[in-house]
Amino acid sequence: MVYHPCYLSGLSIDEEADQQTVLISESAGKRRFPIAIGQIEALAIDRAVKGQVFPRPLTHDLLLVTLDAMHGELTEIRITDLRSGTFYAEIAVTRHDGTQAEIDCRPSDALAILVRRPAVRFVVAEAVLAEAGA
Repeated sequence: MVYHPCYLSGLSIDEEADQQTVLISESAGKRRFPIAIGQIEALAIDRAVKGQVFPRPLTHDLLLVTLDAMHGELTEIRITDLRSGTFYAEIAVTRHDGTQAEIDCRPSDALAILVRRPAVRFVVAEAVLAEAGA
């Protein structure tokens, strides 16, 4: 599968609406597309982008703390597919023994993790960009 580097280029939060929107843009191109996400996930992304720190880890922070404690390394975040209007994502983790695991997740959760680890590579499948990218 062919992947292209991308970045989270926007987040729109409307406290009156059930769905919020993130905007994904291609790093070396002009294609971009929105993904509708839930309000809780949007707030998790927004808090991390703003650098808000809490005394105890929130859910996405807990995942990363657990990964670190197990000597795993988050290596890549991918949006892998678009089927019937639903986006699919996965996070790639390298285990302490060097083997790799791909973990299925919602794009909103993948992006909430990404903003907490911005140095991690973020890619989108060509098929997704071709269908959703404008």
